Formats: sequence, C-alpha cells, structure tokens
Amino acid sequence: MTEKISTPKDMKKEILRGIRATLLSCGSATKVELSEKLGISFPTITKFIHQMEEAGELLTLGLDESSGGRRAQRYAYNPDYQLSVALFLERTETQYTIYNSMGEVKEKGISPGFLLDGIETLAEQIESLIKRFPRIGSLAFGVPGSVNGGRIIYIPGYEKYHDFDLKDHFETRFKLPVVVENDMNAAVLGYYDKMDVQDNPSLVYLYFGQNGPGAGILVNGNVVRGSTFFSGEVSFVPLYDGRNFQQAITYVEGTNAAINEADRIDAVSRLIASLTAILNPNAVIFNRDEVNDRLLTAISARSASYISKEHLPKLTASDWQEDYLNGLKRLGLNLLISADH
Repeated sequence: MTEKISTPKDMKKEILRGIRATLLSCGSATKVELSEKLGISFPTITKFIHQMEEAGELLTLGLDESSGGRRAQRYAYNPDYQLSVALFLERTETQYTIYNSMGEVKEKGISPGFLLDGIETLAEQIESLIKRFPRIGSLAFGVPGSVNGGRIIYIPGYEKYHDFDLKDHFETRFKLPVVVENDMNAAVLGYYDKMDVQDNPSLVYLYFGQNGPGAGILVNGNVVRGSTFFSGEVSFVPLYDGRNFQQAITYVEGTNAAINEADRIDAVSRLIASLTAILNPNAVIFNRDEVNDRLLTAISARSASYISKEHLPKLTASDWQEDYLNGLKRLGLNLLISADH
C-alpha cells in the first residue's frame, strides 16, 4: 500500500478498496493471494474477508486444489451487492443507467429534463429509483456546466442549478456518496476508458451540444480541470475581432448556408490549431452525430493552413452519449469500491 494512511477509518477504507478492486480485476483470489498482492497481514485480511462474507459482499467459489497443506478458500466479489446510478442532465431529457460493480446494466431509461424544473423534481426521480432498487449505493451526475467539488459554478441558462452544491445536497438527503462531473470531462474519461493503449495519451473531446460548445481535456491520462475548474469552456476562446468560438459557429438567420458552413469549418480549425499549439494532443474527438467524414477532412485540411500538419492531432468521431455514460459509470464505480462499509 503506497498511500499514506492517517486514521483508522482511512485504513479501513483503503483495505476495503484494495480487496474489492483486486477481486473485481482478478475475478477471484484466496486470502493468501490478497495478503501478498495488497501487502497486508494475513490476520487483517482474514478479519475483513470474514466481515465482507457475512455482509453478503463476497461469494465463495470453493476450495483450491491442495499443494500439500490446507486447501485455501477462493473468494469472488458479489457484483450485485451494491448498484450505482449514472444520470446525465440535458435541457430536454435526463438519461439514467443503473449498473452493478461489474458495470453490468440493470436498467436504463430516459426521463424528462430536470434542469428547467429544479432540484426537487430531480430528487423525486432519484427517490423512485432507490425505492425500486434499494441496493443503490452511489450516484453519479453529469451536468452541462463547470463543477468545483460537487458545486455547479457555471451553468448558463439553468439558474436553479447555478452555484448549487448538488453533491452535498444529495449526500445529505440520501446518505449516499455522490459525484458530480462536467459532461465533457465525463465524456473524455469514458472515451479514454475504452481505448486500448499502453501509454497515457492527451485527448480533447469537442462537443457543440444543446447548451453551446464545450470540451473535455485529458493530458497524460488525467482530466484537466484548471485552477478555478473552468477548463474546457471553449465557447469563450476569442477567434476573430469581436467574435469568440461560440459566436463564430452560430448560424445567423437569413444568411447563405454554404458560407455558414465554411465559417464554422474555419472556426473549428482555428480552435484545433490553438489546442495544438497549447496542448499538442494525440487526438480531438467529435460527437459523431455532429460531424461526418467530409467535415472532418475539411477541418483537417483547414487546420493545416494554420499549423504544420505533422503536429496536428488525429480527428475522429465517437458516440458521445455512450462515452458520457461510461465516464459517469467509472466515477460511480469508484465510489462503490471506495465505500467504508
């Protein structure tokens, strides 16, 4: 165990997390194997295994073959011991997914948008989910705004949620661990999770969306949030005299559509060039519902007029909703395996 433990509660939490994470990643283990992998004494492991088994958190898989001594009991984690809920909030709808600790989906659905209705309507929806799934042990929210430690500090158009501590509010109300994340940070995390890579790439996930453009930025495998948790608000990036990125990609009624597309391509290309000069990412990911191969080719060509092609990132498209939910699932699962019960 490399992390410094400061209190008995921290120690308990870290041991539980280690056991859960090891069993989930390895599939099964004996007490001796857990002791060796985690660097924790056999008597301590035995104590925790006994408590977890009594609580129904572990499954016994039978005895290993004898190697000359006493046969060892093999344990697996009970994936349905606790469930998590991932909810992402958009203007018109709220999508939710309920899943177990293996990431297996138990239910998914779409509810009306709660951003305009307010907190109480959202709370009633969560109450109904918990009533039907009493083993829910964590909540992961995605929001189209900047988040600092669970408080939504910037969410234009949704005043009921502005400067609201969603994490504290729902942890107090439901007595469950809660994580609140910016939608694009969750999306880039979800995209990164499904990549088959050995190194830690730098990625930018760009989305135009229902609420204006935003980006999720991951550098060397870590999400970048910034000193005031405002990173990724690319709508404010100034591109032309008097026009920022959001203004530059917004269609103006009554103008020629071809000119508008050319302007949008140029605006996106300038943003790509800026990101290249500042971050030099491996790839920029777009929502596949917002671009096609022709547009990506045009953006790539136009970007090369601002920065040498050899430095430009790969441009690709992905399923934004899938990546978003997968990122929230990862955050919710982290809460489940980190619980101190």
